[in-house]
Amino acid sequence: MRTWNIGIVGGGPGGLMTAHALQKLADKPIRITLFEASNRLGGKILTPQFQKASVKFEAGAAEFYDYSQHDEDPLKLLISELGLSISPMAGSAVIANNQVLSNLDDIRNHFGANAYQSLVEFDRIARDWMTPQEFHESDYPDGANQKPGLYRFDSLLAEIEEPSARKYIEDLIHSDLATEPSQTSIAYGLQNYVMNNGKYMDLYSIEGGNEQLPRALAARINANVLLNHPVSRIDKSTEGSWNVQTIHAGKTQTHEFDYVVIALPHNHLSSLTFGGERLKAAVDKHYGYYHYPAHYLRVTILFDRPFWRGRLTDSFWMLDHFGGCCLYDESSREPESKYGVLGWLMAGSAAEELSALDDEQLIELALDSLPDFLPDGRVHFLEGHVYRWLNAVNAMPSGLVPRRHDQRHQPEPDEHPELFLVGDYLFDSTLNGVLDSANYVAAWIATNISDTL
Repeated sequence: MRTWNIGIVGGGPGGLMTAHALQKLADKPIRITLFEASNRLGGKILTPQFQKASVKFEAGAAEFYDYSQHDEDPLKLLISELGLSISPMAGSAVIANNQVLSNLDDIRNHFGANAYQSLVEFDRIARDWMTPQEFHESDYPDGANQKPGLYRFDSLLAEIEEPSARKYIEDLIHSDLATEPSQTSIAYGLQNYVMNNGKYMDLYSIEGGNEQLPRALAARINANVLLNHPVSRIDKSTEGSWNVQTIHAGKTQTHEFDYVVIALPHNHLSSLTFGGERLKAAVDKHYGYYHYPAHYLRVTILFDRPFWRGRLTDSFWMLDHFGGCCLYDESSREPESKYGVLGWLMAGSAAEELSALDDEQLIELALDSLPDFLPDGRVHFLEGHVYRWLNAVNAMPSGLVPRRHDQRHQPEPDEHPELFLVGDYLFDSTLNGVLDSANYVAAWIATNISDTL
């Protein structure tokens, strides 16, 4: 019986999830080769450790979204299937003007009745626009018939007359958007607003570090994993097979496949060369359709103790610095540790601009941003690290108008139906979305193989 050769470009979550799903779904023999440009698997899921203490922290994706209150949640099921344990995460407060605002009463007391009323009205508009069930089902598998988004999210925010209420909302969702309201759609902006309501979804992390997920996937896939093998060129031969060209140890190598899956972040697509004008034009068009770059910057600091616990007890808070950032209590992931860890997730234009500073300057800015009621940050400081994720996510996932799932994943179906794309930018810029994308492509390839005599 024929063995089908499948090449997967990218050893991040998308590539690993695609390989795992293919193994489960294919009913014919397959041979998978996975190419990773760096020396590690996992991509944006990264859980390193400090040097001065055996304490881990999330340098990349910090949490997973839990939709199981509405329906089956494929990512949560996968994590359970892999034997990994999870811990819930929660955060409902915004730290504004050095005050912790946890509910509408706090907002009214701090900003006044007008801001309170503006926020109540905006909240009603957002929840009327999308129910929790609609939020869960908002990936438009058959595409959307709407006109291209003529109105960006800032046009809706501009209707909020009270400036303090408008800034509160911007601070609340900035680190989720990873961009500015003027650079994304009303739909995506409202999605990121309503998800702060527990009726829409919950959050969790993986015990022992989120990088347990790619490690568990890598341990379970039967694939030829080639690290330090950046792919430089992909083209289709005259005989119908696919050639993937890599560079390793200064030497160019060519690998032949029946199917190729490109599971790279959107911004990495431009690093590849595609053979043939038709394919190149199709991939360029695909790249342009989803080219809405968004940015993250993470600053994580180890302290000798969690000195904030008397005032702050959640897993994270939104902070009114850097255009609105998320401040994580990373040490809440390891409650038995005597150390304290805070992580700043800066986003959008602030992340892009600040990334030019050196690590020491960024650590100083993070310490400066601590609220006045936590004045002892430098006293307890031990170690800090910075991770830059510029262009790593998408400000308009699924594009201005979502296309059908097949159109999102196959850039040139007529003459190149064996080439597929996988990515979170095709859905919602989340790890849940990249799993949906990987499962869709794996099922498609498995069906094609099964139907072939």
